[in-house]
Amino acid sequence: MKILLSFIAVLGMVLGASAQESAVRIAHFPNIIHSQAILGQANGSFEKALGKPVEWEIFNAGPAAMEALNAGHVDVAYVGPNPAINAFIRSEGQALRVVAGASSGGASLVVRLGSGIQSDKEFGNKKITTPQLGNTQDVAAREWLLSHGYQFVEKGGNVSVLPIPNPEQLILFQKGEIDAAWAPEPWATRIIQELKGRRFLDERDLWPDRKFCTALVVVRKAFLDANPDLVKKILEVHVDLTQQLKANPALTQKIINDEIGREVGKPLPAKLLEESWKWFDVTYDPLSATLLKSADSAFRLGYLGKQKPDLSGITDLRLLNEVLVTRKLEPLK
Repeated sequence: MKILLSFIAVLGMVLGASAQESAVRIAHFPNIIHSQAILGQANGSFEKALGKPVEWEIFNAGPAAMEALNAGHVDVAYVGPNPAINAFIRSEGQALRVVAGASSGGASLVVRLGSGIQSDKEFGNKKITTPQLGNTQDVAAREWLLSHGYQFVEKGGNVSVLPIPNPEQLILFQKGEIDAAWAPEPWATRIIQELKGRRFLDERDLWPDRKFCTALVVVRKAFLDANPDLVKKILEVHVDLTQQLKANPALTQKIINDEIGREVGKPLPAKLLEESWKWFDVTYDPLSATLLKSADSAFRLGYLGKQKPDLSGITDLRLLNEVLVTRKLEPLK
């Protein structure tokens, strides 16, 4: 009897391990700029297309998601451009490939009423927050300030850029301890609606055609090399979800908000969700030129080492273009 029970236990462990190995692991943030992943998790479309289970990993920061991907714990991730760039460089191009875009826009410079900021000439001796040192908004904020002649306190200047998580920014904004925030959605709109902040700058206005990559779909290179058929199915779902989001924003917003509520314990207020949605666009285009420009900015700021990195090969759009052709959509160059 003991031998039989031991055999059953071992068999269960083997079967469990096999099931785990067959699952595809997809990471995203509980954030509306990762809408395709959230919608796909809610309606089960990835599992249906893949014919196997999906293990969903929820992260709140890009570097943590990239560490998990680099360690082999995540196969596919929705992530911002700068964490993806950093992971690619640190692994000497072996960690990942960008296989699609997810969102464009969705970041703003918001100023506090009472800060005294009325024009771009009034940021001296002010404190500006970004979500994380070296993240996409941090790079954008520092590049913009430098382009307007400011220098940072740590380099002898008179502007402080403080990397502070978005929830904490709300508290400091309310206390009057910071003057402005370069924030992604829905946080920028939340500052405006809840704390009467003012949208000083929509970052889209700084880019050609008002488009720049905010979230990307990246795949672990080893997973892509071993499973191109699975990655193509993932991209089929991703493109279809993008089209659904564009065609039926009201319906899909509700599904996404319900899923966010399930993941973080509380959905976004309907008014906040509706307004935030106006400030970004869903897309499957990684907007590769803007990805490279973000990397150039990060390099100038000293985030990518002393030698300008070679990012050739970071994008691989072959499978995405195959999907677009079958969907009778224009392939990307």
